[in-house]
Amino acid sequence: MDLDTRTPFRRQSALAAGVSAKALRGPGFRQVLPGTYVAATTIVTPLVRARAALLPYDGEAWASHATAARVHDLPIPTIADEHVSVPRAGLRRCHRGVRAHVGRHRATTVVRGVRVTAPLMLFVEMAELLTLVDLVVLGDAMVRRRMVTPEQLVRFCASVRHKAASRARSGAAYVRRDVDSPMETRLRMLIVLAGLPEPQVNLTVRDEDGEVIRKYDLSYPVVRVAIEFNGKVHVLVPGAWEADLERRDDIDDSGWRLLPVISSGIYATPGSTLRRVHRVLLARGLPGTPLRLDDAWRAHFPGHADAA
Repeated sequence: MDLDTRTPFRRQSALAAGVSAKALRGPGFRQVLPGTYVAATTIVTPLVRARAALLPYDGEAWASHATAARVHDLPIPTIADEHVSVPRAGLRRCHRGVRAHVGRHRATTVVRGVRVTAPLMLFVEMAELLTLVDLVVLGDAMVRRRMVTPEQLVRFCASVRHKAASRARSGAAYVRRDVDSPMETRLRMLIVLAGLPEPQVNLTVRDEDGEVIRKYDLSYPVVRVAIEFNGKVHVLVPGAWEADLERRDDIDDSGWRLLPVISSGIYATPGSTLRRVHRVLLARGLPGTPLRLDDAWRAHFPGHADAA
């Protein structure tokens, strides 16, 4: 029998095609999943792993949950195993490295020849696996990629019947347009979960002629406070660092207060970040700013000294 080793194949198929067990263990092949192989020259991408996970199902299953998210190239944390869904419980198979679910077979789409869960249903599926903040990161990325709109997400999550529907509804309520990066989502969620007023996303400031002079990641235009996430590029690239200095001079001249935040201010010292933002908002008199921060943020940003 013919065997295309450039795409995933099962061990039984290789043996039937005349490939020996010893050859499969040799340098010419690599194992994608237990019992599933591919030629060593093939780059193992999320799409290749999805094809491997679907092989035992003869077209009855589709890639779902984390596997579908990886095929869509969406930002999710590392999640073990590949995930597939089938329309009926009786079609599930037990295979190492693959988790099988029962899903809605009509809520699918095709990505480069592989059937995967469609974006709206995928958001609900991922509510099973992700924390609230990671789910909002996923939703913001879907909106940024124009896969869904915030309104579509809210409506779909309100009507869908699924065991994770309640968690999906909670996440969809926080999804916004125009968010440029996962870290901006995390920063916004830190602020909102602490009970502070929600900042405006990606405010564009124009001059008298209508020309764009600057954009702010998160801002409170009423009191001229801007909060921005600064990644490593701002430190490692001299041009970016110098441009930041000039930009801050312009911001100071226009009466805006800029609060830069780096990754450690979200992952290591979120409490300090919140106190700094809170202090400035109180000093500038932003309406709706509470006198005390809500402790709800602590459950979503654990593992650091000032979350205890």
